[in-house]
Amino acid sequence: MQFIKKALLFLFLIASSISFSQIKDTDVLFYIPQGRTEKIADNGIVLISSASSITFSFTGNSCEIALQSVNENGHHAYVSLELDGKYIGRLRVENQLKKYPIKVASGKRHTLKIFKATEASTGGILFNGATAKLIPTSIKEKKRIEFIGNSITCGMGADVIEIPCGQGEWFDQHNAYMAYGPVLSRNLDVDFQLSSVSGMGMYRNWNDETEPVMPNVYGNLHLNNDASKPYDFNFKPDIISIALGTNDFSEGDGAKMRQPFSADKFVSNYVSFVRMLYKHNPNVQIVVVNSPMINGEKDKVFTDCLEKIKDSFKNESFKPIQIFKFKAVTPHGCTSHPDAEDHKIMASQYEPFLKKLLK
Repeated sequence: MQFIKKALLFLFLIASSISFSQIKDTDVLFYIPQGRTEKIADNGIVLISSASSITFSFTGNSCEIALQSVNENGHHAYVSLELDGKYIGRLRVENQLKKYPIKVASGKRHTLKIFKATEASTGGILFNGATAKLIPTSIKEKKRIEFIGNSITCGMGADVIEIPCGQGEWFDQHNAYMAYGPVLSRNLDVDFQLSSVSGMGMYRNWNDETEPVMPNVYGNLHLNNDASKPYDFNFKPDIISIALGTNDFSEGDGAKMRQPFSADKFVSNYVSFVRMLYKHNPNVQIVVVNSPMINGEKDKVFTDCLEKIKDSFKNESFKPIQIFKFKAVTPHGCTSHPDAEDHKIMASQYEPFLKKLLK
């Protein structure tokens, strides 16, 4: 019943938005979505996953974008904006559909990219078009990387410039644009997709033993329990990077019973998850990654688990699984998460490894 109520509320919010603004049929082809997104009635596009995006081009010195944060709690969200290849900041999106002006210096050709800064678990962001002189966007065929992970991959706690840690909502310092995956993807000039949820693990989450984990939600479009909207696996990556395990190894906050880490459960769930990924992408190169937040004895156990996962597929026809190990990073973001500078360090560590694989 609770799920039905939430679904009805979501539909109501979407319907009320469409009555205010619509993407014209003549304009729909100008908007290029990427990442986990959903097209709804009257050509609206909902950004779902972290760093999912809309790209479009226009001429002139005037542009407004229609956006709305859509979730059952009525809270705000954030997008990050890139104009003509330059980051121009993060924008707070309210839960009523509004038009947000974009400052443009001249009347030449421009390309605007709108990235969802927050994550799937905080709700969607509805894009209902732009008021501008739209022109076609040239599309360059690129290599593709998918980053599967948790709050680190989401960019949680990474942006502390406007709102200091400990203030506002728990997602007010989210900025997926600044996370290591998007950073190194821009450096490598590849397309990317983030499939990540804060707190999630491979067989258990940060502070519970029974809630859905990544293998349970990955096949659902919204990375939640809503199986009525399956993910279509239309993003065909050359590389899939899996960075899960930080939460499996976590001690939680002590409020709930926490069993000792089970290497057997972790490896078993991981192998099944990888096998599912191979089913949809049999030619993909998979990289399994440790955590820059785990060190000492736990890191040794983690590495041993990754070796076992790799060995589970050594006699099969897939490309050999690769293991990448981050060096330990001292986090400077919120709630012991990396900040934007820490993510740059992580990206610089990982970039040469991926660059070699892409060749």
